Amino acid sequence: MKTRGIAVIGSGSIADQHLGALREIPHAKVVGIFSRGADKARKMGEREKCRWTTDYRELLSDPAVEIAHIVTSSGSHAAITRDALQAGKHVLVEKPMAMTSAEADDLLALAKAKGRTLGVVSQRRFEDQHEAVKKLLDSGALGKLLLVEVSCPYFRDQAYYDSADWRGKIATDGGAIMNQGIHSVDLMLWFGGPAKTVQGKIATQTHRMEAEDLALAIVTFENGAFGTIMASTSIQPGFTPCLNLYGEKGSVKLEGATITHWTVPHTPKPEFAVAQASAAVRGPLLSSHVMHQRQIAEFLSAIEEGRPPRVSGEDGRRAVKLIEGLYASSKSGGPVIL
Repeated sequence: MKTRGIAVIGSGSIADQHLGALREIPHAKVVGIFSRGADKARKMGEREKCRWTTDYRELLSDPAVEIAHIVTSSGSHAAITRDALQAGKHVLVEKPMAMTSAEADDLLALAKAKGRTLGVVSQRRFEDQHEAVKKLLDSGALGKLLLVEVSCPYFRDQAYYDSADWRGKIATDGGAIMNQGIHSVDLMLWFGGPAKTVQGKIATQTHRMEAEDLALAIVTFENGAFGTIMASTSIQPGFTPCLNLYGEKGSVKLEGATITHWTVPHTPKPEFAVAQASAAVRGPLLSSHVMHQRQIAEFLSAIEEGRPPRVSGEDGRRAVKLIEGLYASSKSGGPVIL
């Protein structure tokens, strides 16, 4: 496989996890790093032995850069992705890909026009238990899907939201569902299929911030199944996310990376030799970058093979659209057709 030059655009806490993953992929070469702060950019560039800059556009004009790896604050994702695609780069962007579905639509159209690959980071799809559940659902072993339950009872203290000027704001961060809960929303849509309607309610209960720290929703899917969502950053002391699937022939319950219940006819519960990294319950960092490594490697393979990545721009857009619908429903008090 061809070794491709990658520019890591962003230097926050999540950037280190992505860089750790990139170091372990033989055909990925970090050729540039961007940070808004010169001192941090220099230190990271020296550590990674690559070019550094405080102007990401310099990296986008560099022919050595084939892929823009965007790990900046959420509200900047769409604008930087747009600039990268315009410059002819492939893009792997952290979730959410955009703060609105209209922005996401523009990015999808631009990627298509430029013939570039656009992927969205949703590394939890690459955990073994989630891949096993997806295979199970695709096989029809659960029968007709009836209900998908998602619960994200996280905790973030006020200091977390005060740590950066963009945190907790609707335009630049989003709240518990757009920032923390979106991984589980993506899994729900991956397992349940396209959503038809959403009705929900949001509130800010325990933090001083603009965005929500609690979101609740009922989802109907095009296949007739239902879904429920709870996402919060106010739940003490913080718990691992849960995802439960109920079909007409059986049920599967997941708590973090653990399968806690498996009732599936003629299909034994899968066992995994290596513990999986799951969600960050009380802070933004995971204990391992292995799942990021899996997703980045798959993204590089997709470029090599000329196919869409497993988590495509379309997938990223669907998650944003559902959350956008939840926000609109909370405001209007009624269901929103997706």
